[in-house]
Amino acid sequence: MPRNKYPKETVNRILEASRRLFLEKGYEQTSIQDILDELGDLSKGAIYHHFKSKEDIMLTVIDELFQQHDSEWFTLLQENNDLSGLEKLRLVFRSSVNSPRQLEIFATAPDFLKNSKMLAMQMRSIVESSAPDFIRPIIEQGIADGSIVTDYPEQLAEIILLLVNLWLSPLVFYDDIAVLRKRYDFYIELMRGIGLDLADDVLLSKMEEFWQMCSKKRGQAAN
Repeated sequence: MPRNKYPKETVNRILEASRRLFLEKGYEQTSIQDILDELGDLSKGAIYHHFKSKEDIMLTVIDELFQQHDSEWFTLLQENNDLSGLEKLRLVFRSSVNSPRQLEIFATAPDFLKNSKMLAMQMRSIVESSAPDFIRPIIEQGIADGSIVTDYPEQLAEIILLLVNLWLSPLVFYDDIAVLRKRYDFYIELMRGIGLDLADDVLLSKMEEFWQMCSKKRGQAAN
């Protein structure tokens, strides 16, 4: 069989087809065969040549959604000398929850507790990529300008993201919305206890919106 001369183009086609199907049918209801049928001209071997599993495809879709919104914006934010580290950290949270990409992620992603491999990969991505690449540099600037006080910038960056993206996420814990609000209140109190006032009404309202979206999606899946 001749080698594919355009592997990146093939990868992009697989991701785009998968993304459409995840949005239309839901992650759990989409199979590798569905993706093959959507593409029309690829073999199962061609997909597995580029991706180890459907979970791998999903995580790549999520990563690309984040990158399309975040990379350039974060670079500009980090280079902004008019804001303190703490002010930048607040902007990161406000921007992330207001991003249309975030809504698409919640619409496409599965329940992580039912997909332990994806949950583990998400945790690893936070610790190995998101925290050190995006949050830690902002915290270190905050230490330098005095707006953030900590001797543990690496660990603080990790725990901020792990709590928000996992402990507060309806993709992981889909409790009653009252439980989500109490967790949010505790998270804000915890951050204030170490000098990070991240309270934002927009953040809570968006989390509630995400909860409603995930709840509706689960109801549709059950039917």
